[in-house]
Amino acid sequence: MIEEVTALTPKILARYDEIIDVRSPAEFAEDHAPGAVNLPVLNNEQRVEVGTLYVQKSKFLASRIGAAIVSRNIADHLEGHLADKPGGYAPLIYCWRGGNRSGAMATILSRVGWRVGLLSGGYKTYRKRVTTCLYGAALPFQLVLLTGATGVGKTALLRRLAQIGIQIIDLEALAAHRGSLFGGLAGRAQPSQKLFESRLLAEIDRLDPGRPVVMEAESSRIGQLMTPPALWQAMQTAPRLELEAPVAVRAARLCDDYRDLAADPSLLTPLIDRLPRHHSHAKLQYWRDLARQGQTLELALDLMQAHYDPAYRRSETLNPSRPSETFHLDALDAASLHQVAMSVAARIEPLQAPSPSAVRAKPPPDL
Repeated sequence: MIEEVTALTPKILARYDEIIDVRSPAEFAEDHAPGAVNLPVLNNEQRVEVGTLYVQKSKFLASRIGAAIVSRNIADHLEGHLADKPGGYAPLIYCWRGGNRSGAMATILSRVGWRVGLLSGGYKTYRKRVTTCLYGAALPFQLVLLTGATGVGKTALLRRLAQIGIQIIDLEALAAHRGSLFGGLAGRAQPSQKLFESRLLAEIDRLDPGRPVVMEAESSRIGQLMTPPALWQAMQTAPRLELEAPVAVRAARLCDDYRDLAADPSLLTPLIDRLPRHHSHAKLQYWRDLARQGQTLELALDLMQAHYDPAYRRSETLNPSRPSETFHLDALDAASLHQVAMSVAARIEPLQAPSPSAVRAKPPPDL
């Protein structure tokens, strides 16, 4: 049996065991519904081959050859990924427009006896919901921002809040970037803008709109990715909680957080060269020398005092609202972060402040 599905909402997805994206691997890599598995009925090369036949020779020839390739690929999936699926298995299938590729897969899987969902309009239907939610509609929850100077432990506190049951959105985890010039993750490329937005919407769908959501006060861009307009607008008016810590403590934290960069001056030095040109040549050379000599603590201290802390103070001057409360940390160890997390939780959810034994919220996915 094939059921027509009109949207990939949490309520609809709950009816199915798995989402199957039958588009080519290249299409899937650019963006896909979170949690979907890629079982392509045409791989990258085959899709080009069939498309070329369609344009240059004939629709009939492209359809005949395409049908043979699709049939073989579906057979491979039946003997591979789908081989151990039980009789009650219920997959939800989509392709680019909900046409031939997903229809072929849905028809065969339904003949097996499985209850199959087919997304009407395919990926384009899914993408329309993403853009509507992140570019048009107002977000359905109260946002609270963590702000503070570089190295103050905002990300660590955010994750500690998640562990004690507070709702969070970790934009840096979703974007695979730590949000600064030095924020790229070694060996990990950022997702495409579309895939970043898909991951973000999946996080939003999991939230309880009746409870506040905590985020870091990010800029409008995280690495190469843009913060979607609906979220950016919500961030402009959200109440802010500020974290403070001594500069020496923050510098030590940065050395630990960025130890992948600190261990390889060949990665660090080119990033120093990209710092704003209002710094003197002598200052930039001093930072390059520290990087080459492995003096990462001295580099972190001087970068914060000469670059990051002044930039933070300027941004605060431009912000029309002041933080509603400031939390001071003398250390950024686990005990100190837990204590501040409990205080933040009590501040934003006074009627639901979690205890240390509270059920742990599901942590952000390792993306």
